[in-house]
Amino acid sequence: MRIAVTGSIATDHLLTFPGRFADQLLADRLENVSLSFLADAMEVRRGGVAANIAFGLARLGLAPVLVGAAGLDFADYQVWLKQHGVVVDHVRISDTLHTARFVCTTDLDQNQIATFYAGAMAEAREIDLREVIARTGPLDLVLVSPDDPDAMLRHVRACRELGVPFAADPSQQLARLDGEQVRELVDGARFLFTNEYETALLLEKTGWTEAEVLDRVGTWVTTLAADGVAIGSAGQPVLSVPAVPAASVADPTGVGDAFRAGFLAGIARDWPLERSARLGCALATTVLESVGTQEYPLSAQALLDRLAAAYGTGPADEIAPGLTGISGITGISGITGDAGSAEVGG
Repeated sequence: MRIAVTGSIATDHLLTFPGRFADQLLADRLENVSLSFLADAMEVRRGGVAANIAFGLARLGLAPVLVGAAGLDFADYQVWLKQHGVVVDHVRISDTLHTARFVCTTDLDQNQIATFYAGAMAEAREIDLREVIARTGPLDLVLVSPDDPDAMLRHVRACRELGVPFAADPSQQLARLDGEQVRELVDGARFLFTNEYETALLLEKTGWTEAEVLDRVGTWVTTLAADGVAIGSAGQPVLSVPAVPAASVADPTGVGDAFRAGFLAGIARDWPLERSARLGCALATTVLESVGTQEYPLSAQALLDRLAAAYGTGPADEIAPGLTGISGITGISGITGDAGSAEVGG
């Protein structure tokens, strides 16, 4: 299955605040907030939603096509992605702008305050999927993830005109899109991805009920943080998949992207929804335990151990043949106990 991932490509500046944001916010002074949080650690990492998802798909043995816009400073990042199996030939490189920046501070409760600078991402609206397909060949699925809003809409229109199945992942851009735009983005999607908060916002903006959304999409995947994932399809009971236990929490950034990568890797292998979601949850936990969205260690054995601990050896055995693109399958062993759950909330 050939998957193209459209969306943001960015550099992440991840800071850690050794306190709690809530302790610094005064309820009667919120109209005049002026705060500075002294961080005691900073990591500069590769990121961007589309790049993170494409990277995860490549680590799981696929060859995803990354479609987005980056800046003058993208050369090293481009080499990194290519070395890890991502097809980067269709990334538009700006002549004047820098790659987008995501600056995020995380407190002790894993709450986050972030700012996103679009930079070269604004040029993503100039990308034509028709040209991408002409160069790379037919696509089986296009994931439309957070990007320049005009680019997101242009991509879903192209998919409809070309008859290419697409998945809608509006995520952070729901706040930017108006109701008409959200309806256009969602209508006809084979998959729709949201977290719990985004679900409520999507319903408010579209004016649709949950049933009306399900009538317009194939499958609606809602991530529920520590409660795992809920998967809905019209006329079917909701499928609930628990989160995978985590030994520690290092950084929640990119956890939702990792879930999407694992889930779509399962879909690419024609797996049932539940099995695909389990792989997504296992990869999400792996990212949760690491700082940075693409620097996580990954082995088939570690994933199988996580899967067996969370769901049993039978479900892990079902997934094992699909992990042959990752080295290290030697059977299930070393199952760890429950020390928390990965938050796959996006």
